[in-house]
Amino acid sequence: MLLSNTLFSRLTAGYNESLSRGGIDGQRVAERLSMLSEIGRTADGGVDRPGFSPEEKHAKLLVASWMEEAGLQVREDGAGNVIGRLEGSAVGPAVLSGSHVDSVPNGGNFDGPLGVIAALEVAEAWRETGHQPERPYEVIVFSDEEGSRFGSGLTGSHAMAGELTGERMGSVRDMDGRTFAEVMDAYGTSVADVCSAARDWREAGLFVELHIEQGKKLERAGFAVGAVKGIAGPVWIDVTFEGTAGHAGNTPMDDRRDPLVAASHFVHAVSSLPRKFSETAVATVGRLTVSPNGINVIPQKVELTVDVRDIHEDKRTQLVEAIIGAAQVSATMHDVDVATRQMLSVDPLLVQEDLLADMNAAIEDLGMTPMDLVSGAGHDAMVIGRKVPAAMLFVRSRNGVSHNPAEWTDLNDCVKGIHVLKAFIEKRMED
Repeated sequence: MLLSNTLFSRLTAGYNESLSRGGIDGQRVAERLSMLSEIGRTADGGVDRPGFSPEEKHAKLLVASWMEEAGLQVREDGAGNVIGRLEGSAVGPAVLSGSHVDSVPNGGNFDGPLGVIAALEVAEAWRETGHQPERPYEVIVFSDEEGSRFGSGLTGSHAMAGELTGERMGSVRDMDGRTFAEVMDAYGTSVADVCSAARDWREAGLFVELHIEQGKKLERAGFAVGAVKGIAGPVWIDVTFEGTAGHAGNTPMDDRRDPLVAASHFVHAVSSLPRKFSETAVATVGRLTVSPNGINVIPQKVELTVDVRDIHEDKRTQLVEAIIGAAQVSATMHDVDVATRQMLSVDPLLVQEDLLADMNAAIEDLGMTPMDLVSGAGHDAMVIGRKVPAAMLFVRSRNGVSHNPAEWTDLNDCVKGIHVLKAFIEKRMED
């Protein structure tokens, strides 16, 4: 295929060909990343592939064709997850690997696709070297990981984990107001099929996902690959401060019940709380609405959200309690009312110590220095990790940029990550 964009040439320009060994082919990785980048391509080189869109489906079909070429048996479940399976030389629980191909609006070319291509490249390497794995191996493309269409992601992995119900999905609408049922009908499936897509987890023993870091820690350390020791689960808190609206000119400063002043005090307090509980905890005030939001009006009400994350659930619980307490303190100090409501709580995932040790051993065996990382973002591995042991590998991101067309991971780093993934999977299949 003639690649019409510059991604392939950019990726291969500085590629170290000595990394293409053991059946792993960096040129093939670059070509496949480039081919996927053409689907939903935007004017500035990004991609637009919302979950359950024609573009996401096109990308899945392309990956499915690669799976078949690699000798995998391909199927699609009711949630649109694409699974390619390679039988092992012995019977046993399968090792699973993969990611997603949907994107945020005008997203990048590596978030998701690299993990899918990496998982498939492991199978390609075995095919080229005539190796049959000891246990079954599955490459998975999950549907709608990003959630940009419905405002709630990880749909495919939630469905595969058996965590979706018709009642839960019945009220879901996309950005254009279409119901989940309408979108599923247009995609070629149904709500009932999505909600019955749970697999038999007795057939699986491990899931591992390779992903770009979306941060700067590897880059700052000068490392290409790192092992993820935990995925932080988010808690979302809705906080509402309510005072008394008034004229900005005629209300004395000592006679005000200003909820925006209370909210400002609270936002400042939130920024200092995480480090008191955990070195891996974070808290972010990401949305704030002021009513009536006039230039010359003391606000009546301020609504805001706090996103709290940590890999340690007990520490996160303590932090959430402290944040709720801080809201009350700010309200009392400024003589306003406050109400808090927990909107979302997702369990974090701690990677098992033996999995972390094997990932770090694979990194060392390939001549690199291990580095343990925390993922602040959610991933399919976090959901699948509730069913089987799960692990993650991060590959260096340039400038930590993600979710926009400037997202970039060097091909040398991509291929190094695939070598680590392959070595890790082979080690776990021996156990």
